Amino acid sequence: MEKRWKVNEVNEGLKGELAKEMGILPLTAQLLINRGIVDSGAAYSFFSPDLNDLHDPMLMKGMERAVSRITEALVRKEPIAVWGDYDVDGVTSAALLKIFFREIGAPLLCRIPNRLSEGYGLNIEGIKALSGQGVKVIITVDCGIANSEEISFASSLGIDTIVTDHHQVHNGVPPAFSVINPLQEGCRFPFKELAGVGVAFNFIVALRAHLRETSFFKKEAPNLKRYLDIVAIGTVADMVPLIDENRILVSWGLKQLNEGRRPGVGALVALSGLTAGKVTGENIAFQLAPRINAAGRLEDASKALGVLETEDIEAARSLARALDGGNSTRQSIEEKIFNDALAMVGDYERQKVIIAAKEGWHSGVTGIVAGRLVERFNRPAVLIAIEGAVGKGSIRGIKGCDVTEGLKGCSELLERYGGHKSAAGFTIKKIRIDEFSVAYARFMDAAITDEDLIEELRLDCAVSFEELSGRLMTELDRLQPFGRSNERPLFCATSADILQSEVVGRGHLKMLIKQNGRMQKAIAFNGAHFHPVRGRVDIAFYPYIDEWQGGRNLRLQVKDLRPSSS
Repeated sequence: MEKRWKVNEVNEGLKGELAKEMGILPLTAQLLINRGIVDSGAAYSFFSPDLNDLHDPMLMKGMERAVSRITEALVRKEPIAVWGDYDVDGVTSAALLKIFFREIGAPLLCRIPNRLSEGYGLNIEGIKALSGQGVKVIITVDCGIANSEEISFASSLGIDTIVTDHHQVHNGVPPAFSVINPLQEGCRFPFKELAGVGVAFNFIVALRAHLRETSFFKKEAPNLKRYLDIVAIGTVADMVPLIDENRILVSWGLKQLNEGRRPGVGALVALSGLTAGKVTGENIAFQLAPRINAAGRLEDASKALGVLETEDIEAARSLARALDGGNSTRQSIEEKIFNDALAMVGDYERQKVIIAAKEGWHSGVTGIVAGRLVERFNRPAVLIAIEGAVGKGSIRGIKGCDVTEGLKGCSELLERYGGHKSAAGFTIKKIRIDEFSVAYARFMDAAITDEDLIEELRLDCAVSFEELSGRLMTELDRLQPFGRSNERPLFCATSADILQSEVVGRGHLKMLIKQNGRMQKAIAFNGAHFHPVRGRVDIAFYPYIDEWQGGRNLRLQVKDLRPSSS
């Protein structure tokens, strides 16, 4: 598919000044400028994220009331429950609270609903069950902001609900005892893009401080820095911007993760084939998070929660093996749905949104497949898994389009919906799917321009092969962790000659490329469609270090190729 290359503009004066002040390569200085970092003070903070720069959690609206209620419950020894979500963000949030409360001698009850039988968020039957166990306070994590009816029901049973969430507030806050969500109106917390686990972490930071003030602790308070590995996993998995507070949490979380203290995380690292002590944010996104996510997608998330919270090494290994096996099953199911959807897409070039529905699809996997369709066609994708008289839909969007706005416009056709600008889910009666498809396609036709449908490839800068060096790779490491809003640096090189190319493995393209007399080995993963390629080209690529049999060699991972104009 054709891509529109857009190279960032270069301010030579600013680049040179920042490079000199920081003692870094001009190329690295340009990467900082591309990320909005234009002075040495901001650059030092970016290179060295500091826990002291985390925002005051008491700035969050509802925090003071929440920690006071939990302190009261702890003193009275009232049973407390945490209610999470079945994705990685929700599971890590629940694990965070379970571990904290266990450490302070007040174990929580925990409920994470089954994706297939219960769905997302609070539900009446689950609240009844917790009430029967004597629960007086429910703390939601990564959910709750849209559960007004269920929270009112909990209140009628004498249960106070404290909502900690990060999702959009569409219809006002629910009637909870306290709502902690940086997106709610009137919240003074300066950073609005925390993951659910980031909100939960701020909650336990505030709670620990309050418990200290009230002389609750009879021994040393929990060291919350050691919780940051779990915070990092949930934050990266939820694809929130890795800037501001998120960058600090993930940077320090990776340090904790690589120290290998948590048995379950260590077991997952080993099963994922990763090198202990060298795990990156991208490894979390592509190796660890899918294994944790698979449990909640296919059955229930109890094994995922267990692997994060257990302190038993053998139990950790057993749970990690189960998650690894579940992930393999998920991959097989995903491939079948993906091939089904491809066969149903038709002439996608005439459509601004892809909508497909089928009986027998696993609703826990459709979101992943929708994301793959967006990658393939650069169009929003809606996949609906039909189960009896009900359809469960997953949507993934493209830049410049808010998929939840479309759902809001079709809300009278839906049973329920929720999500973010770029990802959402909904439930619909089967008999209304056709009507919804027409209405949602009409919305997208109006919201998306033809220009939006041409994928834009944002390139950090043009380079020559001579600029690629070991020093550059060392400085690029200082930009990590990479993720949304701090993507892995993507370069382009023009007028390069492809000397050799061959398809290897499962459709990867291996190349030998020459520019200005310098050779580079390169690979385009899943790039067999470029083959055969010869002659002069422009290439978009990520540089990386290939470690093999004790050697370290700089290689290129090719993202795109196009015929050179020169």
